[in-house]
Amino acid sequence: MSHKLIPLGYNISVSKYQTEEEESMAQFNITLTEEELHGLFLSNSRDKAVAKLLEKIFNQVLICQSTEQLGAKPYERTDKRKAHRNGYYDRELITRMGALNLSIPRHRNGEEFNTKLFERYQRSEQALLLAMMEMVVNGVSTRKVENITEELCGKKFSKSTVSALCKKLDPIVHAFRTRPLKSHYPFLIVDALYIKVREDHRVQSRGLLIAIGVNEEGYREIIGFQVSNTESESSWGELFSSLKERGLKDVHLITSDNHKGLVKAARRHFQGATWQRCQTHFSRNMLDHTPKALQPEIKEDLRQLYEAIDIDSARKVRDEIMDKYETKAPKAASLLDEAFDDITAVLAVPLKYRKRLRTTNGVERLNQEIRRRERVIRIFPNEASVIRLMGALLMEQDEKWQAGRKYFDMDLYYQTANNKASRGDTAA
Repeated sequence: MSHKLIPLGYNISVSKYQTEEEESMAQFNITLTEEELHGLFLSNSRDKAVAKLLEKIFNQVLICQSTEQLGAKPYERTDKRKAHRNGYYDRELITRMGALNLSIPRHRNGEEFNTKLFERYQRSEQALLLAMMEMVVNGVSTRKVENITEELCGKKFSKSTVSALCKKLDPIVHAFRTRPLKSHYPFLIVDALYIKVREDHRVQSRGLLIAIGVNEEGYREIIGFQVSNTESESSWGELFSSLKERGLKDVHLITSDNHKGLVKAARRHFQGATWQRCQTHFSRNMLDHTPKALQPEIKEDLRQLYEAIDIDSARKVRDEIMDKYETKAPKAASLLDEAFDDITAVLAVPLKYRKRLRTTNGVERLNQEIRRRERVIRIFPNEASVIRLMGALLMEQDEKWQAGRKYFDMDLYYQTANNKASRGDTAA
């Protein structure tokens, strides 16, 4: 019983396979047995059936790549032939569905066969497997994690195998962390989250500090991250120093929560920049100091404050809120008075940029994605595995941002900045 599957490209992802003579996508057929077909629809054998299907597809992909590189089909006589087929050798490819046994073509009398099929894993997936494998190898994982690892990879891995994989991934993450910052980043958004790491036979909490910059073209970039023992001024200062050494300068606005160490480090390392206190975090702080019955009302009042068009309008709303809650919620009113300049600092930039710069919500969404991956690991075996997995994930997100839509159109920002500079020169 045979079934034709839809045409597939020759890459792991859906990509076009074209010969020199044809503009259309090359097609090939996959034949499934009745048992294999039924397996795809049965929950207890689906992974095994999918692995078998992938094995057949990948082998067909390799044959198509071989034909493309040779310039001729099997037994075809043509002047465009570049080499000849010389059999196959076996190679194992480890996937989430299990181990795939692939037949790699050999060539003779010309160019050797080459394929990038085995390099097509996303870096974050490699790092996830590496972190989980380290847990098994080092004997610090639960049996559940060990079972998941075997299920994902299809086999256990030796320390030498893990070491070899790490050698390929670690330099890539290191290069990303230390790359020169050649663009101008006027806007900086920083945040931290905490993860568990096993060190000295104890599970300890570590902070993952993340810095996101908006470059001069309006795209977001993850410009730095590091693992620290605490979220102290010295820890943030270390990250900020490294950013400056790599080329970060002329930062206009820094958005973060009100962590004292972070704020002190930002003001020390980026003198002349304006600090914007995250309005989302501030609202939570306000509600903590407000009686429950008044919380819906004060949330609406804060929304009006945040949407003020200029500083004079903001001050007017602030005064109204303080008069309204000075007796009913005195701690909240006092907090607003103390934090007003910091939560309205974003009013110094043009209106179109304010909504995305007044909070760290963009980083919070990134943190959620990190948490989704981190829950699989639960406890990292060491700090190196944190940098490896988190670095690979952050690289992946950075690439998505660069290939996606602009976060801002920066023309108005630079036009406004240039106008202010011109007025300053004239006054001088």
